[in-house]
Amino acid sequence: MRIPELLAPAGNPEKLKVAVIYGADAVYLGGGRFGLRAGAENFTTAEMAGGVDFAHRRGAKVYVTVNIFAHNQDLELLPAYLEELRDLGVDAVIVSDPGVFGLVRQLTPELPVHLSTQANTTNWAAAAFWKKAGVDRIVLARELSREEIMEIRRRVDVPLEVFVHGAMCIAYSGRCLLSNYMTGRDANRGDCAQACRWRYALMEEKRPGEYFPAGEDARGAYILSSRDLCLLEYIPGLAAAGVDSLKIEGRMKSLHYVATVVNVYRRALDACRRDPAHFRVDPAWWEELGKVSNRDYTTGFFTGRESAAVHGTAARIYRRPYAFVGVVRDYDRRTGLARVEQRNRFAVGEELEALLPGGELYTFRPGAMYDEQGLPLEAAPHPRQLIFLPAGRCLPPYSLLRRRE
Repeated sequence: MRIPELLAPAGNPEKLKVAVIYGADAVYLGGGRFGLRAGAENFTTAEMAGGVDFAHRRGAKVYVTVNIFAHNQDLELLPAYLEELRDLGVDAVIVSDPGVFGLVRQLTPELPVHLSTQANTTNWAAAAFWKKAGVDRIVLARELSREEIMEIRRRVDVPLEVFVHGAMCIAYSGRCLLSNYMTGRDANRGDCAQACRWRYALMEEKRPGEYFPAGEDARGAYILSSRDLCLLEYIPGLAAAGVDSLKIEGRMKSLHYVATVVNVYRRALDACRRDPAHFRVDPAWWEELGKVSNRDYTTGFFTGRESAAVHGTAARIYRRPYAFVGVVRDYDRRTGLARVEQRNRFAVGEELEALLPGGELYTFRPGAMYDEQGLPLEAAPHPRQLIFLPAGRCLPPYSLLRRRE
């Protein structure tokens, strides 16, 4: 069985490095324009060049989002940007707009093109159309069942990419007008305000100002906020169906999210490669996925529309069982101290769990903490402060520290 590529989000250069270090075969990212995550930190040209170099030296690929639905003025800077991406050596661009696709093919024909999920490819005839037009890969719509994916694969010989984990948009394949209508921020041009995640109540027409909770919990009802997608247990079926790439959502998510989710799916794919017939989800993988901020998980439409209806909207908006408190920059074997960049407050004596590249977990309680001048601290009070901890063992760079909440 051919094992699919593991494709991870890279919201900034640090997340790109973590995604690759924790096992991604490829990453997708955006530049300062033309992508659908304007709120992400995104990449400057220099950062993108460094990211491409870092990924390629480790055998990973880099795909760049150019997937807005462009208005006329958006096209003015596109030719120079496409040539820049080609010269940087990116492995593909992700597009959704037919006009943008045509310009890519005309101006930079050597750049491979992946068709975004925003293009709503939901059937084999559409897939055949896009293959004939010259796309190199199709990112299928998230509304497809396993059987529909298998039929597209059977009828059309084109590489297929499928979302397997992360936030689901309440709009059809992400084509949402709610943000634009309510805030003036156009989700289809990269500036989504995530209005579907807001808290809503009911108001009766003749009783203005009286708000009635819809009853999901005491804080209100998140009636538009979908559960998070998770297809971890269906990896062998996806591989058997001929899916070429498994995509994790999350360019706006944290470094901790990227490392944890990529690590779990990497271990699952490796287990599937070793023995697909006896693949089982390790309970430890579920436990790890539960440590990142998440809504309840759902299989979406993959197992059929009845399943999607049963999962519905989340009973609680977010779970945050662990706090991401720091990332290890290096470890001094002579002193036994790890140099840590703090991300959340933690104190001497608190139990910390380290997630190491490769997936190993290590728990310890630092008995001391020092600042850069060697002065003792009781806690790390300032964000991004560099501190030194006795960890009891070597913690390699990009080990992540977290604390149970």
